[in-house]
Amino acid sequence: VQLVESGGGLVQPGGSLRLSCATSGMAFSIYAWGWYRQSPGKQRELVATITSGRSTNYTDSVKGRFTISRDNAKYTVYLQMNSLKPEDTAVYYCNRVSRPYPWGQGTQVTVSS
Repeated sequence: VQLVESGGGLVQPGGSLRLSCATSGMAFSIYAWGWYRQSPGKQRELVATITSGRSTNYTDSVKGRFTISRDNAKYTVYLQMNSLKPEDTAVYYCNRVSRPYPWGQGTQVTVSS
C-alpha cells in the first residue's frame, strides 16, 4: 500500500491549505484514518482522526481551525487547515490509526511571513 500526501506549501500566518492523502484503496472505508505531523527535533504527533462512521477528533491546538474529511469513493483523506500559525509548520503525514501502513513521504507545510 502506498500513501501519497500532497497539498503542502509556504503560506503566511492566517492563511489556509488543503492537504490530500491518496491511498491504494485496500479496505479504505472500514478503517479510521488520521493526519499526523512532525517538526524538526520533535516526535510525530497525531493531529486529527476520522472514523469509518465519519466521527472526528482533533488535538487541542488545532480545534476550530482544522477539518478532517474522507472520500471513500476516491480512497482519499483530506485536511483543511485554516487560520494557520507558525507553530503549524511541520511535515504532515496520513495513515491508518490502527495497524498503520509504512509511512509516505509526507508533505511540508511552512507557515511564515
